[in-house]
Amino acid sequence: MTLTTLRSRSATPEDAPAIARIYNQGIEDRVATFETRPRTPDDIHSWFDGVHPVVVVENDQGIVAFASASTYRARDCYAGIAEFSVYVAREARGQGAGRAAMEALIAAAEDAGFWKLVSRVFPENTASLALLHRLGFRDVGVYEKHAQLDGIWRDVVIVERLLSPKTPVRV
Repeated sequence: MTLTTLRSRSATPEDAPAIARIYNQGIEDRVATFETRPRTPDDIHSWFDGVHPVVVVENDQGIVAFASASTYRARDCYAGIAEFSVYVAREARGQGAGRAAMEALIAAAEDAGFWKLVSRVFPENTASLALLHRLGFRDVGVYEKHAQLDGIWRDVVIVERLLSPKTPVRV
């Protein structure tokens, strides 16, 4: 694939089919999520809650990556912390789309008032861990035997990055 200019922007509900396609590739690949059930565009629509940012990255062929934030915990004291995910379409991996998605998500999360982003990453997903480290995330620890995927216990590395929110998060 020829490298093209990457553009990031806030996602809209109309982007749900492309986001679902990319997320389903991640589910199929078994390297980035415990999820096993493919997602539909209707499933993705619930992500657009008006609080947690969702961003996409496009090239000349269309949407090639996304990053999304979601609720960390339901308690009010955690309102400024968001979990995040980032996924890149198979054909665009290794070309900077993941970095562009994360940079856009970090900025959007700060604009929305979040003070921390957290996630869990399979230790074998060295490309994601390297990207997150380059973007200032730190490893907090490892959850051993966090969950099973295809009947096999998997560990996850816990990562976090403190942010500089522009305003308090809307609860």
